[in-house]
Amino acid sequence: MGRKRHAPVNKLFAWVRRQSAKVKIFLAAACVIGALVALKLLVHDHNQFFVTSEAIHFAGILVLIYKLTTQKTCSGLSLKTQELTAVFLAARLCCSVFMEGDIHTVLDFVTLVSTLWVIYMIRFKLQSTYMAKLDNMPLYYVAVPCAILAILIHPYTSHARIGRILWAFSVYLESISVLPQLRMMQNTKMIEPFTAHYVFALGVARFLGCAHWIIKVYESAGTYLFLLGAGYIWLPMLLLAEAVQTFILADFCYYYVKSVMNGQLLVSLPLPV
Repeated sequence: MGRKRHAPVNKLFAWVRRQSAKVKIFLAAACVIGALVALKLLVHDHNQFFVTSEAIHFAGILVLIYKLTTQKTCSGLSLKTQELTAVFLAARLCCSVFMEGDIHTVLDFVTLVSTLWVIYMIRFKLQSTYMAKLDNMPLYYVAVPCAILAILIHPYTSHARIGRILWAFSVYLESISVLPQLRMMQNTKMIEPFTAHYVFALGVARFLGCAHWIIKVYESAGTYLFLLGAGYIWLPMLLLAEAVQTFILADFCYYYVKSVMNGQLLVSLPLPV
């Protein structure tokens, strides 16, 4: 019954897989544009995209906490991604406390605390199940370029410069913080369900964050470019950072949805050719 029920979906995935790279890019772009149009028409307050994005990220961390507490293993989880997540959340929380002090601050705080708990469990309680050899991306490869870029390109507002640099640093670091986790999953090829749910939640969260900025720029006919910084530099960099993480997670999200539609508990990634 399950195979028959999902037969049309399986045929669709098989058809997409047979297409050329250009056709796949076109289909992906069409899906993204369609999703953006749907969000714009269905959601009137587009500022809620960020709240929803942060809430989904927190829900993803809760999934990891559930895994660690029930299965007593951190197998497949990247400690380095969690550490990078804690760093950008701490930087963003510092900015949020002094610049906003609203629901975003609350969500960043609870997500940071939860992430620190995950780091503690991996480092100390479940260290024997941590796959350190597969989690081999040096952190300075990611953090140092983000810090340099934040010093050079950051928003020009009335806030203190250190706060503006921290804000930019958190944006840049968040966009690529998932890279160690993706690299680890590429090394293992098979991703167990809870880790897959967490990474998929990150993909959905980043898409909503990217959608917020794109719709803002569209609605303002481009004038929004001048509200967050000087000239044409800061907001395009922000949009690029959001798009980068959305793009690097898109491939995994495709295989995640495919696995769910096929009723598979484990997400399998294709072998490199």
